[in-house]
Amino acid sequence: MHVAHRLLPQQLVASMSRRNLLLPACAILLLIAVWSWRLQPSPFEWSATSGYGHAPAAGVLHPPAPNTVDLSDPEAPFVGWPLRRICDEATYVEGLVFICDNNSGGIGNIRNYIQTCLRYAVEAGATSLVMPKIRQRSAEDLENLFTDYLPLSYMFDEDHFKNAWKTYCPQIMLYGNVTDIPHYMKGPDGQPAIQEISPKDFGNRGGCDWKDQNRHTDRFGQTFRGWLKNETFGIPPTKETPRLIRFKWGVLWDWQVYKDGPEFAATFGHILKFNKQLLRLGKVVLKNMHGFARSQGARSGEFLGAHLRTESDAMSFWPVYDTQAPAYLNKAIERGFKAAYLATGNSTEAKKFAGEAAEKAGVRVVTKRELLTDRDLEELDSLTWDQQGLVDFIALLGSTYFVGPMPSSFSVYMTLKRHLKTGGIYYRPYRPGTDGDGYSYMVGRFDQYWEDWLFMFDGMWP
Repeated sequence: MHVAHRLLPQQLVASMSRRNLLLPACAILLLIAVWSWRLQPSPFEWSATSGYGHAPAAGVLHPPAPNTVDLSDPEAPFVGWPLRRICDEATYVEGLVFICDNNSGGIGNIRNYIQTCLRYAVEAGATSLVMPKIRQRSAEDLENLFTDYLPLSYMFDEDHFKNAWKTYCPQIMLYGNVTDIPHYMKGPDGQPAIQEISPKDFGNRGGCDWKDQNRHTDRFGQTFRGWLKNETFGIPPTKETPRLIRFKWGVLWDWQVYKDGPEFAATFGHILKFNKQLLRLGKVVLKNMHGFARSQGARSGEFLGAHLRTESDAMSFWPVYDTQAPAYLNKAIERGFKAAYLATGNSTEAKKFAGEAAEKAGVRVVTKRELLTDRDLEELDSLTWDQQGLVDFIALLGSTYFVGPMPSSFSVYMTLKRHLKTGGIYYRPYRPGTDGDGYSYMVGRFDQYWEDWLFMFDGMWP
């Protein structure tokens, strides 16, 4: 007969004591394990660092600690992991070549032309990209945007672009010129055979406003690749028979930038870093402007930055001088500025604005020409109209508060770039038509999304 084993009283007490000690010990060990796991780098922030074997290029961050970089700084390092993620997700087509050279206008337009083309190139699955070029504006006629083709270095740091692109999007080969593409085909005129497209044609857009962004970018790649395979429209691309694609002029503000997430929207713009000459001159102007502001009583060199857009090529529906100037001076008075930096290509109205600022607001106004001397001024005079505008842009980025007209793409770009101060890689979209974010204020109409060009805020990478 089986008899159950019974614990003696002292054995029972010992057993209960061991059990009481074991449970708290397990709980402590579990807590230590949980907190150790939480202290590890977040997979979201750091997972992109492993498994690729590409060393970051000079001046490139991959990835940064969150918000340790002021992304509004024109010399901020390029944060490239969001671009790598986009490129790793693409479906590539051997022999598909994108040519991003239909770029013209001022800095706001040219950047967006190039970046829009680059983003579509990745989405399309291009395996080759011809280095972007820039059309020079006529010095005699500012409205003539289509003179010579100039290299990317005309405005931007070409080495920085190449290093960043090769590091974070190595699937797409860079070529200097169309004629460098192996096996490229020629047309009847003996020139490279290039097809021009409009991305919006690859989506069902019946009834859409022509200015509307491409609401079908999620479907663009698949639709476009189907078109490529259709022999009705040309020989399907292969390594031996590459297909060269160029955008028709006017493809900008086309991609809704937040579709790729705020981290890509916040960082993609800096793949186009200003060239070293323009950066140096802009920094000299900014340094001298801080000194001038201190001479006017601003202890820390605070100053108002103003963009007066009244040149001969200004659009007829943009705010005129009598709308821009009073609004700018009201902001100067409201915020207590004693010094202002003015960016404008209209020397006559620059003098008028300076006189009114001194008389009505007690504000001393200067321009870049008054802040440069000797060789620096000679170097400025050697630059084109648009290059000088980039010197203004760099100085205005460093202003304490910025005011500009809507819908100038220069001012919209400035406002969005400065808005990155509010949250860096986690910034929230700028809200146009309000008092802004504490860094900028735009003068103009904000009633109608299309007619007042508010769509630029949704289609521009800062």
